[in-house]
Amino acid sequence: IAASCRSGIESLAAQDGVDLVARGQHGQTENAPEPTILGTDVATFLTNDVLHEEIFGAASLIIRYGSAEELVASARRMEGQLTATLHLRDSDHATAAKLLPVLEGKAGRILANGWPTGVEVCHAMVHGGPYPATSDSRSTSVGTLAIERFLRPVAYQNVPDALLPEPIRDSNPWSLDRRIDGVLERSGE
Repeated sequence: IAASCRSGIESLAAQDGVDLVARGQHGQTENAPEPTILGTDVATFLTNDVLHEEIFGAASLIIRYGSAEELVASARRMEGQLTATLHLRDSDHATAAKLLPVLEGKAGRILANGWPTGVEVCHAMVHGGPYPATSDSRSTSVGTLAIERFLRPVAYQNVPDALLPEPIRDSNPWSLDRRIDGVLERSGE
């Protein structure tokens, strides 16, 4: 991962129209590359697909823009992301309203005036997004719904009750809440 991060940063930094904004110190371990911030303008970002590639690590590419239209155009060109963060004031709401519909299709989690650090295992957590941020955007990789990544539906048609998996037998031996013919049946009712 560290080698891939370094390689990605080197590739971005070598592109025409990309400048180094800031670079931190190398970490104390072999696998802690220097945090790096690079910058470019919208025209360069829109015409260079290399700039759209994810770098998994402490690296950011700041895209300088001059109008809300340029900002939205650059967001449309982004690949799928785990998160998208808006740092804004009340006076930015009109621009944010134009940007949010684009970001909804690009990221699994949208933040305002915060940092996407850490993930909590809770019902509201979504740690996923469109490809290539995740390989399957229909579920999250963290949180209580993460189990859905390992599930797939199977329909049993005219299979004798004795041959069905226990949780779906008529007797409901696991006492599960179930939906049968569209009606929710609570266990114990």
